[in-house]
Amino acid sequence: MKKLLIVLYICLVGLLAATTFVEQAYGTDFVEKHIYHTYWFCGLWGAIAAITVVALIQRGVWRRLPIVLLHGSFLVILVGAMITFIGSEKGQMHLRPGVAVGNFHNPDNGKSIQLPFTIQLDSFRIAYYPGTEAPADYISYISYSLPDSFTGQGQPTILHEQVSMNRIFTLHGFRFYQSSFDDDGQGSWLTVNYDPWGTGVTYAGYILLGISMLWTLFARSGEFRRLLSHPLLKKGGVFVLLLGCLAGTMQAQKRSLPALNRVQADSLAQEQVIYQDRVVPFNTLARDFVQKLSGKASYQGLTAEQVIGGWLLYPEVWRKEPLIYIKNAELRHLLGLKTSYASLTDLFDGPVYRLQAHWQREQGQSKLAKAIQETDEKVGLILMLEKGTFIHPLPTDGSVKPLSATHVKAELLYNHIPFSKILFMVNLTVGLLAFLLLLHNSLRRTSPSPKAQRISRVAKTACSITLYAVFLFHLAGYCLRWYIGGRVPLSNGYETMQFMALCILLLACLLHRRFPFTVPFGFLLSGFALLVSYLGQMNPQITPLMPVLVSPWLSIHVSLIMMSYALLAFMMLNGILALCLRKKGTQNQTADDDEIADERVEQLTILSRLLLYPATFFLGAGIFLGAVWANVSWGRYWAWDPKEVWALITFLVYGVAFHSQNLRIFRNPLFFHIYMIIAFLTVLMTYFGVNYILGGMHSYANA
Repeated sequence: MKKLLIVLYICLVGLLAATTFVEQAYGTDFVEKHIYHTYWFCGLWGAIAAITVVALIQRGVWRRLPIVLLHGSFLVILVGAMITFIGSEKGQMHLRPGVAVGNFHNPDNGKSIQLPFTIQLDSFRIAYYPGTEAPADYISYISYSLPDSFTGQGQPTILHEQVSMNRIFTLHGFRFYQSSFDDDGQGSWLTVNYDPWGTGVTYAGYILLGISMLWTLFARSGEFRRLLSHPLLKKGGVFVLLLGCLAGTMQAQKRSLPALNRVQADSLAQEQVIYQDRVVPFNTLARDFVQKLSGKASYQGLTAEQVIGGWLLYPEVWRKEPLIYIKNAELRHLLGLKTSYASLTDLFDGPVYRLQAHWQREQGQSKLAKAIQETDEKVGLILMLEKGTFIHPLPTDGSVKPLSATHVKAELLYNHIPFSKILFMVNLTVGLLAFLLLLHNSLRRTSPSPKAQRISRVAKTACSITLYAVFLFHLAGYCLRWYIGGRVPLSNGYETMQFMALCILLLACLLHRRFPFTVPFGFLLSGFALLVSYLGQMNPQITPLMPVLVSPWLSIHVSLIMMSYALLAFMMLNGILALCLRKKGTQNQTADDDEIADERVEQLTILSRLLLYPATFFLGAGIFLGAVWANVSWGRYWAWDPKEVWALITFLVYGVAFHSQNLRIFRNPLFFHIYMIIAFLTVLMTYFGVNYILGGMHSYANA
């Protein structure tokens, strides 16, 4: 039974991996028809689930409630997925003005699904940025008619609604999304999704999974608590690895550009305007504008105020300035750009907007479509600036209360101190230094000298002091943002990750005396969360973006995944260090040296086994919260996208390492570390390989 389960599990992982490459070669429709949406594929999952249940019963695991709940949650998730597979419907609905439609077409099976109501398109409109032909949104104004059986009023009820790129319409379990439109601009295409039961069951499985993971971590008789209190972890004060990131900036060559002089620009920075539905200093608007366009808060040595002032005074010069950053290589090729920056004139061929044709061909969530949309937003901002609709001074009638001088100074201070950049760089650097210290101490052939012991104590003290300093600095920035906004900063993805990083640092400060390794944990996890938030801040949300990209679900999903990657990277390098120590031990002829090397390898093994729990649980939580985000955003919690598949593969691969009682080979430290090193290849494939090799609707993401 156990051998059969192992064989089926390996086949499943191998099949999932191979299918992503088949999809790259033959397309998504092919793999959905011949693999993902087949009954034999569902049967494979069902067989693994059934054999797992039998194995759990045979081994009497029912006495260990956290383990039962953990495995049971996976079964509930699979049942929910099966219900969705069997009972859900999805398809397309084509609407024309004045024509009532009561059904939609499922392209997978060719069926026409009847709706319990009818929908009629009143009108379709393309919203443009002011004064331009650049599309800002696609909006379908609809009417829907509910029969008497729904209303009980004796006659049908007609109500009105609208569906747009950023607005989903839900009625009686049917969800409608704006997906496309007719060439004549009169008709509209809506994507329809219907899943009345599967989503609820699946969500119940997600909740059970979260409860079971927390229970597994905190159960007194659990393996995690036993490893946490192991004496070898306290011996020598174990530090945690950070795989640091390299950050560099390139100095732009200064050129002579017409702009405001510095004195005028600095005085303009304190002027108050209405921006993002609040009163702000002009500096906030100007920095966001330049950051959005170029990816930097200044340009060619000019402040943001100088750039905006120069553009307003000399638009004919700035239109030719390559200020618009375009990261996507495919879009740059389509536009014929030789560098990563485009000028406004590069995007227009006379009166013709060059992105329009590309956008109509690239609907959806592809890498190119996202790049077109981001560039389109930047063009819209420039044209709004030139038309005078971007900057809104305070009205002179006194209807809007201006900010106090203290508030203005606070916001200017916050704008000029790059809290996120400083914090993530410090945190990741300290983590890297901690790893180097660990490497030095672990490879030492003899007992440390008194001088070395003093250096180690000083290093530990310095780390603790830095931890407190970083926490206070982060808290100051967070409170400053709280004061500026007049609310708790938890309303968007950037603020959510900032708060998460602050909580991680607080926990590290509270626990580091009892558990010394929480110091590097705090630096690493908060550093990665801050890095994600910093990268998100590189594209300020000046204009409304798709909800799918600004949802708090996305922030939490990415943060958890990044935390998991940090821990898995540590375990991989931990394994390399253990192999190095083992090799050193085999070359020693002294029994004492061999004993020391074995003890250090065992210490690293225990640490990796301990980290396996939060690393895998963070990954699992990140995957399933990502599924919730997807369902909230576009109505499907799982689409078998290559990014999703490889994240699942990673979760399955690392999940095997928990079963050392059944798979005795994992009790061997040498095999365990080798497995952790090889398993990290799935992380690299998920993080890099999918983005640069396989593509998919997640290919633009970094986590």
